[in-house]
Amino acid sequence: MAQLTFREAIARGIAQEMRLDESVVMIGEDIGAAGGVFKGTVGLLEEFGPRRVRDTPISEQAILGAAMGAAMTGLRPVAEIMFADFFAVCWDIVVNEIAKSRYMTNGQMTFPLVIRSGNGGGLRFGAQHSQSVENWAMMIPGLKVVVPSNARDVIGLMAASIRDNDPVIFLEEKALYSSKMDVPEGDIVDTLGTAKVLRQGTDATLVALGNMVPRALQAAEELAEMGIDCTVVDVRSLVPLDTKTILRETSATGRLFTVEENPRLCGWGGELASIVSEEAFYDLDGPIVRITTPHIPLPAADALEDMAIPSIERIVTTVSKSMNS
Repeated sequence: MAQLTFREAIARGIAQEMRLDESVVMIGEDIGAAGGVFKGTVGLLEEFGPRRVRDTPISEQAILGAAMGAAMTGLRPVAEIMFADFFAVCWDIVVNEIAKSRYMTNGQMTFPLVIRSGNGGGLRFGAQHSQSVENWAMMIPGLKVVVPSNARDVIGLMAASIRDNDPVIFLEEKALYSSKMDVPEGDIVDTLGTAKVLRQGTDATLVALGNMVPRALQAAEELAEMGIDCTVVDVRSLVPLDTKTILRETSATGRLFTVEENPRLCGWGGELASIVSEEAFYDLDGPIVRITTPHIPLPAADALEDMAIPSIERIVTTVSKSMNS
């Protein structure tokens, strides 16, 4: 057992797969000698060399164009887009080429491609470098979308993503890069499309993603002191989505609260609310409540950013008010 930070787990997960499969390569800006702008690829250039770990110019379109071509011709590339906000620069390649080409070739080509990126706010980077874009990716047919919340899951889900024959958007929460946890030695391989129940309760179900998972867990502990016992579910994978686990845990408590960092309009929690309303309506004891970031550009000012992103205090206040109304 070793204690790893979230960013160290990224490098370990990629290295695990690169050692097992010569076709796994990395491509991106400053991922080589610099070890990544968020230090998520430290040591990979030294171990695997410049043939398999390739630095690129500052061009998101070039990075993904090259990665798509590599995937089409037998490699399994891991491409880095530094900030998830920058998907806007290369979204045409993602949406109209990478996501659709396996379908449009009737499966004659596969696209085993992972696109990883720093996602979310909390670090005072401002409106153009702090967006949570998981809902952008979730809506595109042909893409898988993964958002881990801890170091162990980073390794296992990275391995599963690299081994998958479909393109995977792998979003790394920037606010979690320095978080630590004990991680077992040896190879770790997880399964896409599986949520995890991190805490079992009887009164309400909190469903969270990425950086909102540790906040939901802490909020659940504070709510327990107030007499409200909460289940906490880590979604982990938006596509495929583990509706079975979410429906089961919601039906068990009768109350559902989603905790989302993305802006409220068209956020992933709205889709969950729709699914639960259709498939478990008569198991609900009250309205589904979404705890989200408002539909605004994220501020850079400390107090304003903290007010916008769901906090432990806001989760506790919202759940307790709803449960006691």
